[in-house]
Amino acid sequence: MDKLNAEEIPEPDRAPGAPHPRDTVNLFGQDAAEAAFLEAYNNARMHHAWMLTGPRGVGKATLAWRIAKFLFAQSTKNIGKDGIEDVQSIQTTLDTDKNHPTVRRAQSLSEPRLFLCRRPWDDKAKRLKKEITVDEVRKLKSFFELSAPDGGWRVAIVDDVDILNKSAANALLKVLEEPPEKTVILLVSHQPARLLSTIRSRCRDLRCNTLPANLQHAALKQAGSAAINDTTTTELSGGSVGAALRLIQANGSVRYAELINLAMAAPGLDRTAALSIADKCAGVANTEIYDVTINLVDLLLNRLARFGALQPANWTEAAPNEHATFKKLAPNTNAARKWAQLAQDLTARVSHARAVNLDPSSVILDILLKFDKTAQH
Repeated sequence: MDKLNAEEIPEPDRAPGAPHPRDTVNLFGQDAAEAAFLEAYNNARMHHAWMLTGPRGVGKATLAWRIAKFLFAQSTKNIGKDGIEDVQSIQTTLDTDKNHPTVRRAQSLSEPRLFLCRRPWDDKAKRLKKEITVDEVRKLKSFFELSAPDGGWRVAIVDDVDILNKSAANALLKVLEEPPEKTVILLVSHQPARLLSTIRSRCRDLRCNTLPANLQHAALKQAGSAAINDTTTTELSGGSVGAALRLIQANGSVRYAELINLAMAAPGLDRTAALSIADKCAGVANTEIYDVTINLVDLLLNRLARFGALQPANWTEAAPNEHATFKKLAPNTNAARKWAQLAQDLTARVSHARAVNLDPSSVILDILLKFDKTAQH
């Protein structure tokens, strides 16, 4: 296979079916995080490293790019004709002019004061690597060793810091320990508790939260999604725009309804229907469908456990017949504990299956059989 051009290599930090975070115009629902950053900037208390945390798909990467473009635009605006930095004015928003030269360069990845650290392409295997390697972090270190052209802020975005391998994490720690002046490192993290405590302690946290339905719908509309008011997507995505887009791309509403139909008949697995669900996950070409199906089963189990624990008088269904199915399978707190335990067991089992490269269709069928067995007790 011929070597891919740069334009043909998929971007690992871009959600399927959505514009890249650097091209996203508006950020919804993260006003508090933006205000916290602006307060530090306006009061000259800028930290050299910021960790943008929160659930996956709520806008952390978009916020990182907004910060980067803001700092680039401020750098040029604050330098007078005599080359002396002007007095910094109070800024009330991270919005920037899309036609500003530094903003346009950032969006085209040609801004010399910007470094983007993300999963590299493995040209030999013809796929993205699963981790951010130490070589990528060494490039980041070399970037900071160079003088900034025209002065001003230099910005590095690491998206995401959770997938640094051990050597890369240690190399990043050294950069955080001795940061150059006028630099900002923005670390996107979905699971900060799993990171080295020494990395976390050197960063200031910017927390991004899940979005209410109206703001999630606005963000989906901006991303060009046609399935904005789909109840299943809204319920299952948990306020995450990224999760909603993945569900839409993989026809998640239909797949979740199929799982509910199976659960409705439990105990007593419809083996033909179960095999149909499993077969759709077979092969490398269906990796995304496999991942979404695993996620949907996990959501089903957790919703079952929550229903059993709360016994709610009102329940918003994510699929037809969900409420009746949950009433049958999770009538009390004892049942809730049973389904919660199965969710934990299956998470461990899926992790093992990925580690030893088990056939995805076999993994899905095994999960559905275990679901049916649990419903018998």
